[in-house]
Amino acid sequence: MKIRRCFPPLLALCIVLAPRYAQSQNQNVNNGSPVYVQQEGFVDANGVMIYYRILGRGEPLLIVHGGPGASHDYFLPYLLPLARHHKLVFIDERGSGRSQKLEDASGYTVENMVEDVEAVRVALRLGQVTLLGHSYGGALAQAYALKYQKNLSHLILGSTWSSTKALNEVFIRMKQNMSPELQQRIHNLESSGLFGHGKDYEKNRYTTEYMVAAWGEGYFPYLYQNRPDPNYDPVDNGKMSWELYREMWGEHGEFVVDGNLKSVEYTDRLSTIKVPTLILVGDHDECDPSLAEAMHQKIAESKLVVFPKAGHMTFVDQPEMFRKAVESFLMK
Repeated sequence: MKIRRCFPPLLALCIVLAPRYAQSQNQNVNNGSPVYVQQEGFVDANGVMIYYRILGRGEPLLIVHGGPGASHDYFLPYLLPLARHHKLVFIDERGSGRSQKLEDASGYTVENMVEDVEAVRVALRLGQVTLLGHSYGGALAQAYALKYQKNLSHLILGSTWSSTKALNEVFIRMKQNMSPELQQRIHNLESSGLFGHGKDYEKNRYTTEYMVAAWGEGYFPYLYQNRPDPNYDPVDNGKMSWELYREMWGEHGEFVVDGNLKSVEYTDRLSTIKVPTLILVGDHDECDPSLAEAMHQKIAESKLVVFPKAGHMTFVDQPEMFRKAVESFLMK
């Protein structure tokens, strides 16, 4: 159906004046105001349009999300208190959220996303930034630091890993801790192939049955502990960039990484990172605390914080602890 879009004269005038009004409002909002103006847009990063959202005041805190293939949305509203003292710069990585999707999935690599992050930093004239990466975003943040360390004032690695081999070993133990019935159910689903089932629109994603078994039962104790999200829905969790996910994570299920993220083997190079680094992890995190400890041992004078009663979503389980850990680290 073709929809004809009509704008009444008054509405058209409002649209023309909106940028000027927003600019004047921006100028009138000083550091003492309770009003926080939000800015959003796109950066053309090496031919890929990358979405960004800016909120807050202070030194820039650039935040990269996990998945891979999710979006920055899951950080909100939990990270909003940080906007009181920091300019929060969220992005959606290439292929994710509001950012441009690629026709060729082979372009979804950590290395390309590092260049996207750098392009955003340069285009927005952020200067030196604190880079915060969560989950896969933490692997991306490490890769960025290994190449562009000079552009960082601080590095924050949340619930992440520096070795995919070590992460896969964690997943083996995770499956072993499941009930025999759940182990068998997941095994049967994975053995029959996870894609190509159901209706045409379902064939390029996990089946509903697998999402419920893997994310709703297998992963859930490692996602949340203190504050399980009452709105969490394992099927809704499947709203992501599936082409990206299959290229990077792999096609053989949630408990093995066999896509191009196998290249994430940074542990032996982490000693070259000299910027102040904060490593955050939950005591029940799917990215096991042993992975955080391995990074902590390699990055000189890094600080490790293990949140009690917290899963992978540390800022949901322990929001005040998370905020205090980040703010106290950045004050030094």
